[in-house]
Amino acid sequence: QVQLVESGGDLVQPGGSLRLSCAASGRGFDAYDMGWFRQAPGKQRELVARITTGGRSFYADSVKGRFTISRDNARNTIYLQMNSLKPDDTAVYYCNRVTLFFPWGQGTQVTVSS
Repeated sequence: QVQLVESGGDLVQPGGSLRLSCAASGRGFDAYDMGWFRQAPGKQRELVARITTGGRSFYADSVKGRFTISRDNARNTIYLQMNSLKPDDTAVYYCNRVTLFFPWGQGTQVTVSS
């Protein structure tokens, strides 16, 4: 069973940048489309970026042009580079398969505030 560990979250000022990482244990990581999700207080979890096994990336409109998802299959890791951060980006960020989810990790908190 794959286990997911997210890291890199922090408190950052509006306009700042962060890079999140998600390390996956287990085999077969490179066989799955993967995504970054986020959940803000009182809101449902939403998919903000996904990357296919072939490296194609797709983004929610709310983050397009500001976030970049990437993957390193040799390290079983996916990344989310977040630039021009806004207060609305404040949330707990999780990674997972896009469908047929693995068990969720603990997430990493991103807080954008002055």
